[in-house]
Amino acid sequence: MDVIFKNKESREKINDWHNRFREKIKYPTESKYIETSFGKTHLLIGGQKNLPPLVLLHAAMTSSSHVLSEFSDLMKNFRVYAIDIIGQSVKSEDSKISVKNNNYGKWLLEVLDAYKLNKVNIVGVSWGGFIGIRTAIIAPERINKMFLLVPAGLVNGSPWDGLRKMILPLYLYQKNQTPKRLNSFAKNLITTMTDDWLPYIADSVLAYKTNMSIPSLVKEKELENYKAPTFVVGAELDVSFPGEKLINRSKKVFKNLINAELIKNSLHCPPTTDEFRKWLIKEILNFLA
Repeated sequence: MDVIFKNKESREKINDWHNRFREKIKYPTESKYIETSFGKTHLLIGGQKNLPPLVLLHAAMTSSSHVLSEFSDLMKNFRVYAIDIIGQSVKSEDSKISVKNNNYGKWLLEVLDAYKLNKVNIVGVSWGGFIGIRTAIIAPERINKMFLLVPAGLVNGSPWDGLRKMILPLYLYQKNQTPKRLNSFAKNLITTMTDDWLPYIADSVLAYKTNMSIPSLVKEKELENYKAPTFVVGAELDVSFPGEKLINRSKKVFKNLINAELIKNSLHCPPTTDEFRKWLIKEILNFLA
């Protein structure tokens, strides 16, 4: 029985989207499955085998192909393991992992162990950033460097803004799928509305069960043993994780915060333009070099 999807048809539609985004990936990838104690986990793996390992963790209700289509150029410098997050992807187990403890970190360690990855670079986006943080709590020695883009688990936005700008517009769109209602929801979430991301999100919020728990915020003492170089990027207009608040908290939490950048005029989903992609990849590569 599906847990994260409303029905079988919804799951099939999102799987089709996974395949469409995979076609956008610039370089060859392998599709792999492994078993963990939390359930079946899927990965897309690309880049030469002799390159340093990099773990790529996607945002909520997306997949390995979504994030890898935006970060394809990392495969020129790294062996990239784009992991489909259980509970947040059509490709892995249809079950949920608690976001109130470190179980997501334990799950990621099982994936790393399966591939004998003793120390890795991590790039985490939104929900994926939360998983990176939880891994840093329980196994700081396994992380070489970590790059976090609009990560969950550090700050939360105003409940009132969330209700007014996100939850209510989403509810109204789910009740009546008109273009006007979609725009009322998406205008507070997506910075770029000229590509496949807008129609994908329109389908995903109808396919997934959207009653998600809010990830617990990390406490400063939980990261006292984590000393790996870290780079945090926030979005100025992010309703869920306000950019300035995110960066200020990052400076308190991470002992070795190398850099913190604020993307001006950006919502939670940053631009998906070629210009922004080039800037982002350059920042990641310079940081990880």
